Amino acid sequence: MLLEIKQYGDQVLREACAKVEKVELEHSTLAVNMLETMYAAQGIGLAAPQVGLGIQLVVIDIPEEEEEEGKIVVNGEEKDMRSIMPLVFVNPELEAYGKEELCTEGCLSVRNIRSQVSRPARVRAKLQKLDGKILELDCGGLLARCLQHECDHLRGVLFTDRVSSAAKVTLAKRLKRMLNLRD
Repeated sequence: MLLEIKQYGDQVLREACAKVEKVELEHSTLAVNMLETMYAAQGIGLAAPQVGLGIQLVVIDIPEEEEEEGKIVVNGEEKDMRSIMPLVFVNPELEAYGKEELCTEGCLSVRNIRSQVSRPARVRAKLQKLDGKILELDCGGLLARCLQHECDHLRGVLFTDRVSSAAKVTLAKRLKRMLNLRD
Protein backbone atom coordinates (compact mmCIF):
# COMPACT_ATOMS: atom_id res chain seq x y z
CA MET A 1 0.00 0.00 0.00
CA LEU A 2 1.40 3.38 -0.96
CA LEU A 3 1.81 5.82 1.91
CA GLU A 4 1.78 9.61 1.82
CA ILE A 5 5.28 11.04 1.94
CA LYS A 6 5.32 14.04 4.25
CA GLN A 7 6.83 17.16 2.76
CA TYR A 8 9.10 19.94 3.95
CA GLY A 9 7.29 21.99 6.57
CA ASP A 10 5.44 19.06 8.14
CA GLN A 11 6.22 19.06 11.87
CA VAL A 12 6.80 15.27 12.04
CA LEU A 13 9.96 15.77 9.97
CA ARG A 14 11.44 17.95 12.74
CA GLU A 15 10.78 15.68 15.70
CA ALA A 16 13.11 13.18 17.32
CA CYS A 17 11.69 9.68 16.93
CA ALA A 18 10.96 7.15 19.66
CA LYS A 19 12.85 3.86 19.79
CA VAL A 20 10.93 0.76 18.79
CA GLU A 21 10.74 -1.10 22.11
CA LYS A 22 9.29 -4.31 20.68
CA VAL A 23 8.99 -5.23 17.03
CA GLU A 24 5.41 -6.20 16.22
CA LEU A 25 3.70 -7.50 13.07
CA GLU A 26 2.58 -3.92 12.33
CA HIS A 27 6.25 -2.91 11.93
CA SER A 28 6.75 -5.57 9.25
CA THR A 29 3.61 -4.40 7.43
CA LEU A 30 4.81 -0.80 7.70
CA ALA A 31 8.23 -1.75 6.31
CA VAL A 32 6.65 -3.48 3.28
CA ASN A 33 4.47 -0.41 2.64
CA MET A 34 7.45 1.92 3.08
CA LEU A 35 9.50 -0.07 0.57
CA GLU A 36 6.62 0.02 -1.94
CA THR A 37 6.24 3.77 -1.37
CA MET A 38 9.99 4.35 -1.73
CA TYR A 39 10.18 2.35 -4.98
CA ALA A 40 7.15 4.18 -6.43
CA ALA A 41 8.84 7.53 -5.62
CA GLN A 42 12.14 6.29 -7.12
CA GLY A 43 14.02 6.71 -3.85
CA ILE A 44 16.75 4.65 -2.21
CA GLY A 45 15.84 5.27 1.43
CA LEU A 46 12.83 6.20 3.55
CA ALA A 47 12.48 6.81 7.28
CA ALA A 48 9.27 6.39 9.29
CA PRO A 49 8.82 10.13 10.00
CA GLN A 50 8.69 10.68 6.25
CA VAL A 51 5.42 8.73 6.26
CA GLY A 52 4.16 10.49 9.38
CA LEU A 53 5.30 8.09 12.11
CA GLY A 54 7.67 9.20 14.86
CA ILE A 55 9.45 5.88 15.33
CA GLN A 56 12.99 4.73 14.54
CA LEU A 57 12.37 2.55 11.50
CA VAL A 58 14.20 2.89 8.17
CA VAL A 59 14.18 1.11 4.82
CA ILE A 60 17.03 1.34 2.30
CA ASP A 61 17.59 -0.34 -1.04
CA ILE A 62 20.62 0.75 -3.04
CA PRO A 63 20.07 -0.23 -6.69
CA GLU A 64 22.58 -2.72 -8.04
CA GLU A 65 23.90 -0.20 -10.58
CA GLU A 66 24.63 2.26 -7.74
CA GLU A 67 26.55 -0.21 -5.60
CA GLU A 68 30.16 0.54 -4.76
CA GLU A 69 32.94 -1.60 -6.13
CA GLY A 70 34.22 -4.10 -3.63
CA LYS A 71 32.77 -5.35 -0.41
CA ILE A 72 31.24 -4.06 2.77
CA VAL A 73 31.89 -5.60 6.18
CA VAL A 74 28.82 -7.24 7.72
CA ASN A 75 29.22 -8.74 11.20
CA GLY A 76 32.98 -8.98 10.65
CA GLU A 77 32.80 -10.63 7.20
CA GLU A 78 33.27 -9.10 3.77
CA LYS A 79 30.08 -9.32 1.73
CA ASP A 80 28.50 -7.89 -1.37
CA MET A 81 26.08 -5.08 -0.61
CA ARG A 82 23.35 -6.92 -2.54
CA SER A 83 23.38 -9.62 0.17
CA ILE A 84 21.75 -7.24 2.68
CA MET A 85 19.37 -5.34 0.38
CA PRO A 86 16.69 -4.28 0.98
CA LEU A 87 17.87 -3.17 4.39
CA VAL A 88 15.09 -2.75 6.98
CA PHE A 89 16.03 -1.81 10.53
CA VAL A 90 15.03 -0.12 13.77
CA ASN A 91 16.93 1.76 16.48
CA PRO A 92 20.16 2.42 14.55
CA GLU A 93 23.44 3.38 16.16
CA LEU A 94 25.84 5.10 13.77
CA GLU A 95 29.42 6.22 14.02
CA ALA A 96 30.42 8.23 10.97
CA TYR A 97 34.15 8.53 10.37
CA GLY A 98 36.75 9.30 7.76
CA LYS A 99 37.42 12.21 5.49
CA GLU A 100 34.48 14.50 4.73
CA GLU A 101 33.16 14.12 1.19
CA LEU A 102 30.96 16.53 -0.71
CA CYS A 103 28.16 14.92 -2.70
CA THR A 104 24.79 15.95 -4.12
CA GLU A 105 21.80 14.81 -2.08
CA GLY A 106 18.06 14.98 -2.51
CA CYS A 107 15.15 13.80 -0.39
CA LEU A 108 11.69 12.41 -1.03
CA SER A 109 10.40 14.89 1.59
CA VAL A 110 12.05 17.89 -0.07
CA ARG A 111 10.92 17.35 -3.65
CA ASN A 112 12.83 18.79 -6.58
CA ILE A 113 15.64 20.21 -4.47
CA ARG A 114 19.16 18.84 -4.56
CA SER A 115 22.25 20.31 -3.01
CA GLN A 116 25.83 19.50 -2.05
CA VAL A 117 26.20 18.05 1.46
CA SER A 118 29.46 17.23 3.23
CA ARG A 119 29.45 14.01 5.25
CA PRO A 120 32.08 11.60 6.58
CA ALA A 121 33.03 9.00 3.97
CA ARG A 122 32.48 5.91 6.12
CA VAL A 123 30.05 4.57 8.71
CA ARG A 124 30.12 1.91 11.38
CA ALA A 125 26.52 0.98 12.11
CA LYS A 126 24.70 -1.28 14.50
CA LEU A 127 21.25 -2.00 13.11
CA GLN A 128 18.47 -4.15 14.56
CA LYS A 129 16.60 -6.03 11.86
CA LEU A 130 12.89 -6.74 12.35
CA ASP A 131 13.65 -10.39 13.22
CA GLY A 132 15.73 -9.16 16.17
CA LYS A 133 19.10 -9.98 14.60
CA ILE A 134 21.78 -7.31 14.84
CA LEU A 135 23.73 -6.24 11.76
CA GLU A 136 27.05 -4.55 12.35
CA LEU A 137 28.16 -2.79 9.18
CA ASP A 138 31.29 -0.95 8.14
CA CYS A 139 30.74 0.71 4.79
CA GLY A 140 31.49 3.67 2.59
CA GLY A 141 30.07 5.12 -0.58
CA LEU A 142 26.38 5.58 -1.23
CA LEU A 143 25.32 3.21 1.55
CA ALA A 144 27.26 5.22 4.17
CA ARG A 145 25.74 8.45 2.86
CA CYS A 146 22.22 6.98 2.77
CA LEU A 147 22.52 5.61 6.31
CA GLN A 148 23.58 9.04 7.58
CA HIS A 149 20.80 10.80 5.63
CA GLU A 150 18.02 8.46 6.77
CA CYS A 151 19.21 8.35 10.39
CA ASP A 152 19.25 12.16 10.40
CA HIS A 153 15.49 11.93 9.75
CA LEU A 154 15.13 10.00 13.01
CA ARG A 155 16.56 13.03 14.85
CA GLY A 156 14.45 15.61 12.99
CA VAL A 157 17.33 16.73 10.76
CA LEU A 158 16.93 17.30 7.01
CA PHE A 159 19.71 17.39 4.44
CA THR A 160 18.93 21.08 3.90
CA ASP A 161 20.16 21.69 7.48
CA ARG A 162 23.57 20.31 6.50
CA VAL A 163 24.27 22.39 3.39
CA SER A 164 26.79 25.24 3.40
CA SER A 165 25.76 28.76 4.45
CA ALA A 166 25.95 29.90 0.83
CA ALA A 167 23.71 27.02 -0.29
CA LYS A 168 21.20 27.85 2.46
CA VAL A 169 20.90 31.36 1.05
CA THR A 170 20.42 29.96 -2.44
CA LEU A 171 17.79 27.45 -1.28
CA ALA A 172 15.90 29.84 1.03
CA LYS A 173 13.41 31.11 -1.55
CA ARG A 174 12.65 27.65 -2.89
CA LEU A 175 12.13 26.25 0.61
CA LYS A 176 9.90 29.20 1.54
CA ARG A 177 7.85 28.59 -1.60
CA MET A 178 7.44 24.94 -0.54
CA LEU A 179 6.09 26.10 2.82
CA ASN A 180 3.68 28.50 1.13
CA LEU A 181 2.36 25.74 -1.13
CA ARG A 182 1.45 23.76 2.00
CA ASP A 183 -0.76 26.56 3.37
